[in-house]
Amino acid sequence: MINIRKATLQDLEAITAIYNDAIINTVATFDTEPKSSEEQLTWFNDHHDKYKILVAEIEGKVVGWASLSKWSDRCAYADTAECSLYIEKAHRSRGIGRKLVAGLMDQARMSGLHTLIVRIAEGNNASIHICESCGFRHIGVMKEVGRKFGKLQDVHLMQIIFK
Repeated sequence: MINIRKATLQDLEAITAIYNDAIINTVATFDTEPKSSEEQLTWFNDHHDKYKILVAEIEGKVVGWASLSKWSDRCAYADTAECSLYIEKAHRSRGIGRKLVAGLMDQARMSGLHTLIVRIAEGNNASIHICESCGFRHIGVMKEVGRKFGKLQDVHLMQIIFK
């Protein structure tokens, strides 16, 4: 059984391990160097009020996480957030991502957010599918905006607007 809940500080080690694996092995993030515990603690502490972090756990073990982050520091964007989603490799394709995104959408609505944005690197069809199934729509592609593993990557932009 998958339990989706708000992240606590005790989850940070697992969150960091999942994220660092994504940095090293995937284009799911354009970070290129693993994050330290100190960096992740700062990141964690920046997620409060309407910018939540959720975790997915199975039998008490964190196997994935998702977060809402500020889209921009400019105050005109205060009603918009960006979603991030990372699942441990061994637990992908089990519906965990969809449950985490749905949980983020609930958190966004409760926090009064109007728009959620996702940026998905080319080739990450699973994330595109998850977001489509949750109601996100394609709004464009930024061509060759990030370089990872020696290749310039396109990034798909998707959005959902709460009415």
